[in-house]
Amino acid sequence: MSYELIREKIAQAIEILREKGIDAWLIFVRETAAMADPTLEMILGTSCTWESAFLITAGGSTAAIVGNLDKANIESTGNYQQVIAFTASIREELRQLLAAHDPQIIALNYSTDDYMADGLTHGMFLLLKKYLRGTPYVKRFVSSEEIVSTLRGRKSETELVRIREAIRITEEIYARVSRFLRVGQSEREIAEFIKEQMRNENVVPAWDETMCPSVFTGPETAGAHYGPTERLTQPGHILNMDFGVKKEGYCSDLQRTWYFLRQGETDAPEVVYRGFYAVRDAIQKAASALRPGVEGWQIDKIARDHIVQKGFEEYPHALGHQVGRRAHDGGGLLCPVWDRYKKLPFKKIEAGQVYTLEPRVTVEGYGVATIEEMVVVQESGAEFLSTPQQEIYLVK
Repeated sequence: MSYELIREKIAQAIEILREKGIDAWLIFVRETAAMADPTLEMILGTSCTWESAFLITAGGSTAAIVGNLDKANIESTGNYQQVIAFTASIREELRQLLAAHDPQIIALNYSTDDYMADGLTHGMFLLLKKYLRGTPYVKRFVSSEEIVSTLRGRKSETELVRIREAIRITEEIYARVSRFLRVGQSEREIAEFIKEQMRNENVVPAWDETMCPSVFTGPETAGAHYGPTERLTQPGHILNMDFGVKKEGYCSDLQRTWYFLRQGETDAPEVVYRGFYAVRDAIQKAASALRPGVEGWQIDKIARDHIVQKGFEEYPHALGHQVGRRAHDGGGLLCPVWDRYKKLPFKKIEAGQVYTLEPRVTVEGYGVATIEEMVVVQESGAEFLSTPQQEIYLVK
């Protein structure tokens, strides 16, 4: 674990607290090996056992209250200026720490919209209120959603270097896949080849290994979010894959599309190209409009409208999500205004955020054509981190 990077993110969190006008951010956890708050990977980088509190203030102070057996481990990280140990109960140390700083606004990790900001369990929330009963602090709680989504979203140069490396490895493995593919392979066989390449590169899947990679060949496949099957590649099939790796704690998430030529064909059918180009051009249009200050739904609409204008049904999901320590890294989305997305479509895009762009179309009788690229938002607009797939890959 890079504790230097943790300290970098803590310093960033202090800046964000000041920017948002929030006095303190309190992370309250226990037994994190079994029930980890997602924010711990940004602000702690290790585990703790007993009830533990981590306080970061807009004034620049950082403090941790942990069980006495955890104290040496937390101190060794160098992440917190003050590490306080308790034995019988965290109650008094917590009350004293808050009284010393007297924050008027205290952000806690709960959110109805962003799962990455929802790490405080209901039980721990009840305990926190119990420990602080009789103090003014129980009436000063607000959601940390704006802090967490901003902190995860604003990638530092160190984070971008790691994401770029994960993308490089993924693209290299995809190149090997293109040389490996042939008619008659099962989805599972192709997936096992990719897993072997990951082992050779000393990387792990970016998400659940049962679905990373996802491999879909031909029409009537199970669709996204389903693991590889014994279904065989056949001439006339479109094959698409969804795959990413995690390298030094940071992820990639890319999709690519192939077509298996029928006997006598030297190129894919026109309708296959039409579907592929609809996806490719939707990504380019969305990327051209992606810049700070724009709301996510506006970018999704550009790609969605283009797909429909080209005669295909709109894709049944968001255009893109943020990527970082997780393939789905929370925060704002490039998504339509649907109830399932709550307030996320209206979050404004910020510089430093890394997004996927991943529309798809169904080409009847052939399969699903899809591409997923990754971009970072700069002040001047979007910069592609991946090398965009411009043409469908052909398999003889």
